[in-house]
Amino acid sequence: MTLSEINIYPIKSARGLSLATAQLEKLGLRYDRRWMVVDENGSFLTQRKHPRMALVRAEPESDHLRITAPLMEPLSVPLSTETLQLTDVQIWEDRIRAASLGNQASDWFSTFLGFKCQLVYNNQALRPVNPKYAVGEDHVSFADAFPLMLISEASLQDLNQRLDTPIPMNRFRPNLVIRGCQPYEEDTWKEILVGGIRLHVVKPSARCVIPTVDQNTAVQSKEPLRTLTTYRERDGKVLFGQNIIHGGEGVLNVGDSVEVLSWR
Repeated sequence: MTLSEINIYPIKSARGLSLATAQLEKLGLRYDRRWMVVDENGSFLTQRKHPRMALVRAEPESDHLRITAPLMEPLSVPLSTETLQLTDVQIWEDRIRAASLGNQASDWFSTFLGFKCQLVYNNQALRPVNPKYAVGEDHVSFADAFPLMLISEASLQDLNQRLDTPIPMNRFRPNLVIRGCQPYEEDTWKEILVGGIRLHVVKPSARCVIPTVDQNTAVQSKEPLRTLTTYRERDGKVLFGQNIIHGGEGVLNVGDSVEVLSWR
């Protein structure tokens, strides 16, 4: 088996960015879900309620993050946030301090989304992973709950055979995509080795409505959740993909070998 895709999502719930190589750090892949859009109360925003966020593209460059969207002038925000003012933000049950990117970024996102909001950066604030699933002292940035999410190509191929119109992998927003296994084989893994880094497969990914949003158009439909519900629903939750906690830091490359170390 091999690693066939590496994806990061610099701004939580904005468009993903595919990479050939990525640095795996304490909070996950470098630049992944390090930025987040919040409303005027500091609460996080996602495609669940604001599918237009799919049209926002953010790409880290040498010293700044370049942000683009249809009919908007490009926005640049600094990668260095040492001098920025901190503000309280809410993500699920966690209340943490984050760096505000200022009025220009706030105005840009407020114009694009149509209501008052601002862009913030996780300045190394530590959100502990749910202790029920933690392997050690594990933390997560602005991702929902875990540092990484993995899906196999075979699982998507199986789903697409059941759909009238096939969908791309980006609907599910995985960080890592695996090639060369059987459909849903990832459900059985407990530990895997990817590029020499040990990854712990800790929990199936319970899907929200975001996979129903076309990541290129922001148009929402009923699929693939309608079909997934017919065969991937467990205890009222639709499961597709696996949440991952990494056991170390290092570099991942597309083409890295994937070895299963233990099974559930």
